[in-house]
Amino acid sequence: MSVPALRAIRERFPAARISVLAKPWVADLYGRESFIDEIILYSGESPWRTGHELRARRFDCAILLQNAFEAAWIAWLARIPARIGYKRDGRQLLLTRAVDVPKPGEIPRHERFYYLELLRRAGLIDALPACEAIRLQRGSAPDGRPVIGVSPGAAYGTAKRWLPERFAEAAGALATARGASIALFGSKAERELCENVARRLNGHQVTNYAGQTTLAQFIDLASGCELFLTNDSGAMHIASALGVPTVAIFGATDDTTTGPTGWNARVVRQPVDCSPCLLRECPIDHRCMTGVSAERVVKEALELLEN
Repeated sequence: MSVPALRAIRERFPAARISVLAKPWVADLYGRESFIDEIILYSGESPWRTGHELRARRFDCAILLQNAFEAAWIAWLARIPARIGYKRDGRQLLLTRAVDVPKPGEIPRHERFYYLELLRRAGLIDALPACEAIRLQRGSAPDGRPVIGVSPGAAYGTAKRWLPERFAEAAGALATARGASIALFGSKAERELCENVARRLNGHQVTNYAGQTTLAQFIDLASGCELFLTNDSGAMHIASALGVPTVAIFGATDDTTTGPTGWNARVVRQPVDCSPCLLRECPIDHRCMTGVSAERVVKEALELLEN
C-alpha cells in the first residue's frame, strides 16, 4: 500500500538518497525497486539502539508511513531535523510536522491513498493522483509451460478463505484450459492447507511452495505466473502489483479499501447482507464464500486473460 507514496517521494526528490527502514520479513518487497537506494533492516528489538545508529547517518528528513509511536521515537532519537507523519498514537510531540489524519470521505477509500494523502498534506505533492495503481518491478517470465499460481490461505483468519476444494476445482479447470501447471503458495503454517488443495489436483503438474520460499523467491515465482488465484492476502497484493492477471475472492473484507488495483485484477464476491464484516472467523454459515462457485471464478479468469 505504501509503494505509490514511495514512488511519489522519488519523483519529488529525484537526486536524493532514499533509504527505507524495514523489518526483515518485508524488506525483500522493496529491495528490487528502483525508487529507493538502500534498505536498513530493523529487527524491532531495540528502538533506542536503532535511533542512535541512525543518528550517525545524519539523515535530513524522515517520512513516517507507519502510524506507530515507535517509528516517531526512532526518528526523534536519530535527531533527524524534519520528521513528518500522521498525528496518531500520541506521537505528535516527537514530530516536526504532525499531519491531521484524514476523516472518512475526505480521500478515496482505498488504503494506498492514505499514504499519498500524508505527502499531500505535508506539501510534498500537489494533489492525489487520479488513479495510482500499485506496481512492483516484474521479472522476466520464464520460457515453457504457463503456470497458474494459487494462494488459498489468508493470514487474518478463516473468514477470508474461499473453500480449498473450490480452489482446486478452479485451478484444475484453468490448467486444463490453458495447458498450464499449477504452483501453490503460502506460509509455513499454510503448508497443510496447500497440501489439501494439491491432493484434489490428481492428473495435473502441481508444485507446493508453501513455507519453502523467501519473500524475494515468492516475488520471482509469482512474477512468472500467467494467472494468479487468491483470497484477500499479501500474495494477492504482490501478484497484482507485479502485473500478473489476478482473480481475488473477497468475503469478510472490503475490496474498495484493500483490494487489488489496476486493469489486470478482478474481484469476485457474493453480495450478502453481512459482508464485509471484517471478522476473523465467520459466526454463521460463511455464505459470502460458499456463494462463490468455481465456475464463476474460472469464467472471470478466462475473460481476464482474453482481455
